[in-house]
Amino acid sequence: MPAVVALKALVIWVGILALAVANGVLRESVLVPRFGMPVALVLSGLLLSVLIIGVAYFTLPWLHISRPLVLFTVGAGWLVLTLVFEFSFGLWQGKLLSELLEAYTFKGGNIWPVVLATTFFAPYIAAKLRGWV
Repeated sequence: MPAVVALKALVIWVGILALAVANGVLRESVLVPRFGMPVALVLSGLLLSVLIIGVAYFTLPWLHISRPLVLFTVGAGWLVLTLVFEFSFGLWQGKLLSELLEAYTFKGGNIWPVVLATTFFAPYIAAKLRGWV
């Protein structure tokens, strides 16, 4: 993958990160008080998944990629960046590893693993939606 594609993919991921933070604020300030934690987690996870696919869809022409291997490489990069961010930020906040790993279960409405899978597949899904692959 050329360096320019990797740099553009990083810029796009930073945008996804900003949307994820905004989604978390929405979840905690609006969805949890209105619907309770389990429903809020599901709604928030679904919303974030849609946003990630939307970002991939609208930025794919800028990335200018359509080969499945490159699409999956970008998705893998986004997934790795997300995991590194999640664990680094969580540990920096003083959370225990066991607390962080709870997010990777489906307890209490948590669908974080679905969001992670969406992150990985988003570039390919976006290319499929555009009819490029």
